[in-house]
Amino acid sequence: MRYNASPFAGLPVVVKNLLIINVIVFLLKLTGLGNFGGTDMDTLFGLHFFASPLFKPWQLVTHMFMHGGFAHLALNMLGLFMLAPPLEYKWGSQRFLTFYLITGIGAALFYSGVHAIEYNQLIQNISADQLALVKQNGADLWAQRQNYLDPTLGRINEILNIPMVGASGAIYGVLLAFGMTFPNVELIMFPLPIPIKAKYFVLILGGLSLFNSLDTNPGDNVAHLAHLGGMVVGFILIRLWRDRGDNGFGWGR
Repeated sequence: MRYNASPFAGLPVVVKNLLIINVIVFLLKLTGLGNFGGTDMDTLFGLHFFASPLFKPWQLVTHMFMHGGFAHLALNMLGLFMLAPPLEYKWGSQRFLTFYLITGIGAALFYSGVHAIEYNQLIQNISADQLALVKQNGADLWAQRQNYLDPTLGRINEILNIPMVGASGAIYGVLLAFGMTFPNVELIMFPLPIPIKAKYFVLILGGLSLFNSLDTNPGDNVAHLAHLGGMVVGFILIRLWRDRGDNGFGWGR
């Protein structure tokens, strides 16, 4: 009797390749092999705010494959591994990949849009020379951000020079889609060993993301706005597909 010991056995093609790509990119970052010309991968491929000199258009996509550490990668890939396969099997690979990319990019735009409102308010309180200094020094100021005595400059520096990384926006979009497609499937919310229906699981995590987005904790470096944005964009996309009667996604009218 033969056994297939591959951890990817039984996974649909898009989910499998997303897992592989994310792990490879993380290893390249960890070893430094992915650095180009002395510039680290987070600076090149993490999402920077549109007004930052470090922003590049490709970052709207590439940030989804960058992660801040092993725990960050593991949590996102665990969510992808657990929730995404039923969706890809139900929708098909092309449609699932479309949903994943749109929610990831949409989450990035949502995150950047909220930051644009804050940024435009903040720059009203500083001089043009101060703003030019923050932009000019870029990553150097990112490394020294804790040295700021002026909280306004410090916050502007964070918005301009600290990139957002991770697939969380797309993963939360997948979570939302799972809850809407399989609402009564029971999931376990770690660390509580209590099964909870997917539709309630989504509501709880969505509520936590909203609360944390409104809670201005300076020590919190999690992009809660991206989590919330992924769910919002995912919901809008699902409603659009439903309204046009596209039952290929497994939803009735």
